[in-house]
Amino acid sequence: MKRLPVIATLLLLFAFTATARDDRPRGTAGIFDYYVLSLSWSPEYCATTRRDDELQCARPYAFVAHGLWPQNERGWPQDCESRERVPDATINRLLPIMPSKGLIIHEWRKHGTCSGLGADGYFAALERSYRAIRIPDRYQRLPQTLTVDAARLRSDLLQANPALRSDGVVLQCAGRYLQEVRICLDRSLSPRACGRDLRNRCGDSLVLRPVR
Repeated sequence: MKRLPVIATLLLLFAFTATARDDRPRGTAGIFDYYVLSLSWSPEYCATTRRDDELQCARPYAFVAHGLWPQNERGWPQDCESRERVPDATINRLLPIMPSKGLIIHEWRKHGTCSGLGADGYFAALERSYRAIRIPDRYQRLPQTLTVDAARLRSDLLQANPALRSDGVVLQCAGRYLQEVRICLDRSLSPRACGRDLRNRCGDSLVLRPVR
């Protein structure tokens, strides 16, 4: 039996890989169990990103909206089929709370398309859920680095938002530094418990970089 030339073999391998990638399962729009509202601690993002996000990082943002993610009790859908684009008017309206055009477009493509809502409806839900959360004053204007017990941060958030559930708030850290607070909401945007695969990723004590 003749051996295929090296180039032909590589082309066949590439074609197989591309086909396998295209056949990856995609999410189905509107099929999910609940939402996760992700609040990003902007100073941490700006201290560690390599992107030139002047719109966000040249301003003193504290918690900003990262996304509103359709979630299942285990796992999540993503990249659902949609050709809809986010209108410029919607992007401009969101920039005060989600200060990155690139992030807004990315969140729509990866997560919003799976909500079963159009772009305007999805981002209206994101904005409504974000504005429903009250951030305690001490975390809105932070002139210097703050080291705080994780339990204290959670307690502060729960006291400021009595409707939230203690099992519906999870913290995400990179090492000791706070990255995100994730809040679980049902499909009507009311607080609920998080699924089993959402875990706190912070130690007993964590650090918040200052808002500048």
